[in-house]
Amino acid sequence: MAKNPTAVVSVVQCSPKLFDTDRTVAEVCRLTAESGKNGADLVLFPEAYVGGYPWGLAFGTSVGGRTEAGRSIWQNYWDCAIDIPGRHTKLMAEAAKKAGVYLVVGVIERDSTYSSGTLFCTLIYFSPNGQILGKHRKLKPTAAERLIWGEGDGSTLTTVDTPFGCLGGLICWENYMPLARMAMYGKGVAIYLAPTADARERWQSTLRHIALEGRCFVLGCNQYVTKDMYPRDMDIEGDLGSWPETLCRGGSAIYDPAGECLEGPLYDKTGILTAEIEMDGVSRGKFDFDVVGHYARPDVFKFEVDQTAKPPITYGSDQGMP
Repeated sequence: MAKNPTAVVSVVQCSPKLFDTDRTVAEVCRLTAESGKNGADLVLFPEAYVGGYPWGLAFGTSVGGRTEAGRSIWQNYWDCAIDIPGRHTKLMAEAAKKAGVYLVVGVIERDSTYSSGTLFCTLIYFSPNGQILGKHRKLKPTAAERLIWGEGDGSTLTTVDTPFGCLGGLICWENYMPLARMAMYGKGVAIYLAPTADARERWQSTLRHIALEGRCFVLGCNQYVTKDMYPRDMDIEGDLGSWPETLCRGGSAIYDPAGECLEGPLYDKTGILTAEIEMDGVSRGKFDFDVVGHYARPDVFKFEVDQTAKPPITYGSDQGMP
């Protein structure tokens, strides 16, 4: 049960500083401070905001082929990714502490454990004390995202306990994975975070469905992006030529456990959506439907989640060797 009966949640629909990580992190810090001054307890930023979601870019690829120009763009993208922990996470942690908020940010993470050659689409959680509480790596990148991002494993199905309830969530089309959603519900998520790059109006149906299915508050968060936000010196016109001027319209929104839209959806501009939510809406909603409680049938359906880390290489012991 939540210690605090209410919480003020803010969803930040912002425009990226594409291929400029320092400026992007500065924007995270600025908007976090603004949200904190407006009374927020929790602040959510979109998928891949830090490091960038590369709308329209092909990175010089075709089936069976790559180009050197594409590799150069990839190198620039890799350079924009961040380490966890690292100097950029330190700045965001300090911003969370100054604002006194739980801060959750979508980033592109550079693998710092093994080869450093793989990037992950990651959601990182900061505490009001300025600590990294955990991260979630996207389990299954979608379509061409698989060219540039690796797959997370069950060890980062992260949830965070707060005075106002359990936080957790999935990134973009992970939210179309029924079993991934069930893993979140089973952890008791009361505030479900759904950062995305999907700006279609039909995405609102997904957010509403999650709210009704999980009987939880749902925070959907996206970016507002236009072509002219790419650096002018990048040779990408061939990639973006057929794309509309607006690459991502946004569509951020906040839903309650009854599926009612509290704020948004916000399209075609930047802005911060803020709502004060009453946490007993979760328990009230579960009166007649609790998907991992009285509405479950474990005697019929069995679901097991493997939360162990899956390293690419496991080295055996040298015991017994001369």
